[in-house]
Amino acid sequence: MNKKIPARLYWACRRGMLELDILLEHFLKEKYLHLSVQDKQIFVQLLSIEDQDLFMWLMGKQAPERLFKDIIEKIRYHASTRHSASSF
Repeated sequence: MNKKIPARLYWACRRGMLELDILLEHFLKEKYLHLSVQDKQIFVQLLSIEDQDLFMWLMGKQAPERLFKDIIEKIRYHASTRHSASSF
């Protein structure tokens, strides 16, 4: 089985905000292939959310829609732990 991330997802992770680009692209490259099929589908749906809403959810300024709560938490956790071991 070929485990490759579709190019369309890389393109969809490129947003109008650098912060979103970084969060989404790192998550896509480092965690997407390890997600369940259901979480992959939800992540793809998440990419259709408007930048402002997505930014507020990922920054913890607003609660995400229920469907996206778990994947938002996974992205936030990944971002917060990504360099923790190598930052010292």
